[in-house]
Order: sequence, then C-alpha cells, then structure tokens
Amino acid sequence: MPLPPVDNSGMPQIPDFIAPTRHTDPADALAQVQRIYQQQIGHLRTAMQRFVAGETPEGAVRAFYPFVRVHTTTVARADSKLAYGFVEGPGRYETTLTRPDLFADYYAEQFRLLRNSHGVELEVGTSAHPIPIHFSFAEHDHVEGTLSPERRMLMRDLFDLPDLAAMDDGIANGTHLHHPGEAQPLSLFTAPRVDYSLHRLRHYTGTAPEWFQNFVLFTNYQFYIDEFVRLGHAEMAKEDSEYIAFIEPGNVVTRRAGLAAEPGDELGAQPPRCRRCRPTTSCGPTAAASPWSTSAWALPTPRPSPTTSPCCARTPG
Repeated sequence: MPLPPVDNSGMPQIPDFIAPTRHTDPADALAQVQRIYQQQIGHLRTAMQRFVAGETPEGAVRAFYPFVRVHTTTVARADSKLAYGFVEGPGRYETTLTRPDLFADYYAEQFRLLRNSHGVELEVGTSAHPIPIHFSFAEHDHVEGTLSPERRMLMRDLFDLPDLAAMDDGIANGTHLHHPGEAQPLSLFTAPRVDYSLHRLRHYTGTAPEWFQNFVLFTNYQFYIDEFVRLGHAEMAKEDSEYIAFIEPGNVVTRRAGLAAEPGDELGAQPPRCRRCRPTTSCGPTAAASPWSTSAWALPTPRPSPTTSPCCARTPG
C-alpha cells in the first residue's frame, strides 16, 4: 500500500544543505565559505522579495551562517611571533563567518596562518546559527518602510530577527563559559556580532561599511563635519590626489578629478539634515537618527594619521 503524501506545510523553509568539506588550500576554504554564504543570503532575499510583493510563506523562512572549524591534537605549533593565527592547545575550535566578500583578505590570511601554525585541515560547513533577516538586506534595500504594520508584525513570525543575547562580547572580554562537548571559540567575535557592528556603522553614519578604512574619527560638532566635507571635496578637485573618491553620508560618492563614475555611484543620496543643528552646536538625542547630526561619523581628512580616518578611498596599491 502506498504511503500517504507528507504534509510539509508549516515546516521551516531552508536552503538545500551543503555538507561540511575539508580543505588544505586556504583559497579553496574561502571559496566554500563564500558559496555557502551566498546560497543562504540568496534564499533569504528571495523569500523577502516575495513577502514584500504580498506572498506569505506557509512556514518560517530560515538560513544559516557558514562556519570554519579546526581540530588539533597537540600543543605543538610552528614558531611564530604573531599574537594571532593559532589556537592554544588540543581541541575542537570553531566560529561562524559573515560577509566573506567584505572580509575575503582577512579570512584568507587567518586560514593561511592556521594552516602554517598547525598543519591541520580547515573544515567548512553550514552552522546551526540563523542569519537574522535584517542582516541579509542588500545595501540599498529599504524593506520595512514599504510594509503595512500588519505585515511588519507578521515578518517577525516568519523570519529570524537579531538576538542581542547571542551578540555579546563574552569571548573578547574573557567571560565566555565553555561547556563540555562544545567547540571552543576560534575568533573573538561571532558572525551575528560582526553583522551587528556593520549595521551600527551604517545606522550611525549613513555610509556603507565597504567604504570604511582603518581609522574612524569621532566628533560631536556639526561644523567639524561641514569642514571635513569641504576638505574632502577640495581633495577630489586635485587630479594628483592619492585618493580616488570621497564618500559622504547616504553613500554620496565624489570621484577624484579625471576619474569616471563607477556603477552604483548614482545610488547615493544625501539624507535629510537635522533642523535642530546649528553651525556651532551639536545635536541632541532627538536628532540622533540623522547621519548628518550624529556624533559618530567616519569622517576622513585629506591626509591619514594614526588618529584620523582618510576621508577618501585610497588608490589601490
């Protein structure tokens, strides 16, 4: 007798499972991380596009971060003067990863150092840690503003939301408790914590994380910001500048004189300025949502120094 059909309605909708793989080549390991991440993010974005268009999935929609894991059996490791790129002893070490497009060079370096230090394989797979839907949005996606209050509430039932309890700094602070049977942390910050920080940069500055460089200058006076913007535009007027672009809040891109605009430059738009701001005063809490009035903006100056951030994207190389 044939079995009755299985009713999968109400079951979570997840991407096809990608089984863990082992790698000795750091470049191959990174490529697998990128493959898993793109698959998972693509699943969420497609589902959200359908939800915005009016479709309602029958069950929850979920996707998960990729992970990297290493196993060591000895305290011995290659001699290194670095304070990173190795684990302290035998065991299983693991961490979740995000934005391998943004952190490709960093991940490749860490994978290479782990291989050099321990000679172990790099295991890459799909973790059990869900990706919050807000962390899957593309740079110029503004989804929730297009939804009715009822649909926004329904979205919370269908998609994973950021969980602040899973985004603490316990590993970096040394307060993380390792439970028997769990993998030990392989990095100071998990993927959700990194995503949270990237979104804080975007929220407080109105600028995409891709544009940030090694230094951030904090200021609480609007007239400082106006002056830095003036200096940035003046630098871009120089054809011999060492920088290639100046980026303002709203991802408004000004290319160096003589350089053509690049795809995506046209998407930038200046956010509204805070009406409460005055040239000699800083904005209060009521204006904190405006990137123009926030007290923390990655404002570059024409020449980099250990205490300031270059306002412009430096010429590669």
